[in-house]
Amino acid sequence: MWWATGVTDLARVQSRVSTLYLDKCSIDRTRNSITVDTARGTLRIPAALIGTLLLGPGVTVTHGAMVLLANSGTAVCWVGQNAVRFYAGGTSTSATARVALRQAWLVSRPRERLAVARAMYALRFPGENVDELTMQQLLGREGSRVRALYAQHSRRTGVPWTGRAYIAGNAMAAGDDVNRLLSAANTALYGASHAAVLGVGAVPSLGFVHSGAANSFVLDIADIYKHETTIPLAFDLASAGQLSERAARLAFRDLVVELRLMERIANDVLALLGNPTRDDSASVGLWDGRDVVAAGVNYAEDMGSVVDPDFAAAPHSAPADTEQ
Repeated sequence: MWWATGVTDLARVQSRVSTLYLDKCSIDRTRNSITVDTARGTLRIPAALIGTLLLGPGVTVTHGAMVLLANSGTAVCWVGQNAVRFYAGGTSTSATARVALRQAWLVSRPRERLAVARAMYALRFPGENVDELTMQQLLGREGSRVRALYAQHSRRTGVPWTGRAYIAGNAMAAGDDVNRLLSAANTALYGASHAAVLGVGAVPSLGFVHSGAANSFVLDIADIYKHETTIPLAFDLASAGQLSERAARLAFRDLVVELRLMERIANDVLALLGNPTRDDSASVGLWDGRDVVAAGVNYAEDMGSVVDPDFAAAPHSAPADTEQ
């Protein structure tokens, strides 16, 4: 388990283990618990105690176990070793749409969207006052800071740096050694960020800085941590002659554990969105055009002025099939 309790809003958060990572095991169901069979023995874990279950390499899981986890509101993500890669995700841990609705509200209003973008840059570059910067100024400031960061690590390690080169979808296809290592490490960071974003009920596609991609918000979040993870890591590996994609992936995997990165990502995501999960209540409502009203109520009497009583009383048949 990596991140601390406090990132889900199903039932009482205090009673849940936020994240449990499993690999090289078989998972089944026994009543209201999942059974985990490993080479060292069998564990029984109450499903309702898990916020997000990360399934790593070598895991087999039964249909019954997945049904139990879904009914318990447990998020399930299929990931690489120590969540370095993200492959697929299931139900979110959130019992409500509160996080997603808050994110959509913020991203659809320019003033609020800019405020979140400023908060992201403040996390990336602590000590700088970005309160009055426009989005264009933030992008320019980012370019200058990242360029300086590359130069700093080049001097520190003695690894030459001539500029960033990257081909989307093929991390090791472009650039020199440090560029390829950086691309491979960034891919691993995106996987960890994607798992965390889904785990707290946020929407991966609704980005504040990035826009248009299915993982725009994931890219936003991953960028916050590159300056302390993937950038120095790539230069260190290049300096040591460890030039394979696997070396980058394994080194980043160790950083995830060392820096408690999953815990930080989850908490930072919620903080950036205004901590919308503090209220544990969950209810389904109906939108009446102005506000959300209670579900499970017959509003026919309130809507009587727009309902034709003859239509309500007359029998109705299905429309004729006009398909040729």
